[in-house]
Amino acid sequence: MTDFFKIDELLSEENLLIRQSVAEFTDKEIKPVIDSYAQRAAFPAYMVKRFGELGILGVTLPEDHGGTGADYIGYGLVCQEIERGDSGMRSTLSVQNSLVIWPIHQFGTEAQKKKYLPKLASGEWLGCFGLTEPDHGSNPAGMQARLTNVNGEYVLNGSKSWISNAPLADVAVVWARNPEGRVQGMILERGMEGFTTPEITNKWSLRASVTGELVFDNVKVPSENLMPQALGVGAALQCLDNARYGIAWGAIGAAIDCYETAVGYSAERIQFEKPIAAFQLTQKKLAEMLTEITKAQLVAWRLGVLKNEGKATTTQISLAKRNNVAMALHVAREARQILGANGIVGEFPIMRHMMNLESVVTYEGTHDIHLLILGAEITGIPAFKG
Repeated sequence: MTDFFKIDELLSEENLLIRQSVAEFTDKEIKPVIDSYAQRAAFPAYMVKRFGELGILGVTLPEDHGGTGADYIGYGLVCQEIERGDSGMRSTLSVQNSLVIWPIHQFGTEAQKKKYLPKLASGEWLGCFGLTEPDHGSNPAGMQARLTNVNGEYVLNGSKSWISNAPLADVAVVWARNPEGRVQGMILERGMEGFTTPEITNKWSLRASVTGELVFDNVKVPSENLMPQALGVGAALQCLDNARYGIAWGAIGAAIDCYETAVGYSAERIQFEKPIAAFQLTQKKLAEMLTEITKAQLVAWRLGVLKNEGKATTTQISLAKRNNVAMALHVAREARQILGANGIVGEFPIMRHMMNLESVVTYEGTHDIHLLILGAEITGIPAFKG
């Protein structure tokens, strides 16, 4: 029912197989346990290895570097089906794919690719991405982390905040100002002296994922850990484009799960001697939910075609991320109303999705920042610059 415009007919056989396998994984391995982890604010770390075994870490990474070699629609479908289970699980996967594996493959040396990519793609190693700082979220160009040259050695100082996977990550792709003042990407490894990853606790959102800080206290960074092509804020933003693309697909999965839960519940919940699905207001909610999901699916599919052709622009990705996450939040809230009081309990996924989406609407560019990105494209006047 959620493929109302028969988008399946636009998908390749490989895409359909990818979606089927990941959907089955979500139904069998994520959905039965995820509420328990979310209620306890615990991260199911074993899932990382399972993702690797399923081949969904390094989805678009070439096979000769340990990846699956799928196209971007395949990657989008992976994100959709994992987030149908939980946004936190999709966040873990998105960071590994788009923000760790992708920049190493895109900007790294051949030695770095051989060292890191196979272990990241297999799930043996977990990665994180250090761009956001405590005082610089929406303005990465203002970053204060510094890489200096001390007696011929590179030394890193500063911190990053709100970093998914950080407390458990084996590898961190980090961005800082180099001695020439340019933003520089580099690879850090757990165990480097002065490099710590304290966890951020007491979250009401993404409770089944692990979030933390990256703290650099005179961390010595070997020159071979710098990514030579990862220079300038634009390089970091290319990574964000890939992550935002996955989010645009993933949010659809959360919306589908809320919608399908509401449809099933409304058919079984009896009030005034008939199912609440028989009431006009319930039908209005369901019809509008399906309409918005369908529109988001079409946006995501078309964006995927453009990504495959190398034509997708930053502003197109911003539109998709902004629209689809806002859509998913609205669907979750409408579904919660249909379920009434039952919408807030862990027996149903609605409130967990809703709380998760409150983070998704903010990270990888806030809802308003993406609006301003589009506004700048339309008018030629960037409102977020002085």
